[in-house]
Amino acid sequence: MKFSIITHVIHKKKQDSFFAYEPYVNEMNIWLNYVSELKIVAPYTSNLPSNIDIKYKKSKILFSKIHAIDILTFKNTFITFLRVPLILTKIFKAMVWADHIHLRCPGNIGLLACFVQILFPKKIKTIKYAGNWDPNSKQPWSYNLQKWIISNSFLTRNCKVLVYGKWENQSKNIIPFFTASYSEKEKKILLEKKTDRKIKLIFVGTFSKGKQPLKSVKVAEELLNRGFNVKLNMYGNGEEFQETKKYIIEKKLSKKIILHGNQTREIIKKAYQESHFLIFISKSE
Repeated sequence: MKFSIITHVIHKKKQDSFFAYEPYVNEMNIWLNYVSELKIVAPYTSNLPSNIDIKYKKSKILFSKIHAIDILTFKNTFITFLRVPLILTKIFKAMVWADHIHLRCPGNIGLLACFVQILFPKKIKTIKYAGNWDPNSKQPWSYNLQKWIISNSFLTRNCKVLVYGKWENQSKNIIPFFTASYSEKEKKILLEKKTDRKIKLIFVGTFSKGKQPLKSVKVAEELLNRGFNVKLNMYGNGEEFQETKKYIIEKKLSKKIILHGNQTREIIKKAYQESHFLIFISKSE
């Protein structure tokens, strides 16, 4: 079976292997056990893999490089506008080639792919919506547009849409789905943690505007100002990392709020086990 993946996840290469964000690749590696040929359409960087990247188990991958879509500034929006036709062309070619089309949403690349897949009503498709599917939640207009297209069984045919949670009044192509970061074998019974001396907080995620890492910092700051002995460990990286770091330094919070950057899953697992509370104030989740 020829399997095409269209995703916004940034890919890297080391020697002859492709690497990407670990939770996503772990999931895809399971799927790829049933695939004979693989084509990936995704952004690419020449940077070496980091602690949060792992490689695909599939050795032969047809990789179609595209640019990530950035519409945060006028200049980048204009550049993106010029690049969209080529991105659409590569997505279209990957869908023509495939027996099974797999889209990753929400995201800007996913949005473009949502439109293109309409042209292939007879092809088998799966879409993983790795965001908040709650119909009543406030989300960016682009997320709502993607949700509308992929839940519309007339526009998105022969497709199973995998979403987190079970929601009422959904179309037949919406399938409740859950992806665990850790396996059942890794579960441990944790002892009750006392909070009378120090409260350990944790943030794990991308340092992006949507994940609002700075707001988590301000929550910890407010708790400190109110006399609580808290420590916030933050794991991850992204466009908001430097701004968050600058704020921590300016407010002299470096001893209480620690930026660890991207770390391995084992380090993150241990950090979860040792923490009292997770602070993750995402705009859409």
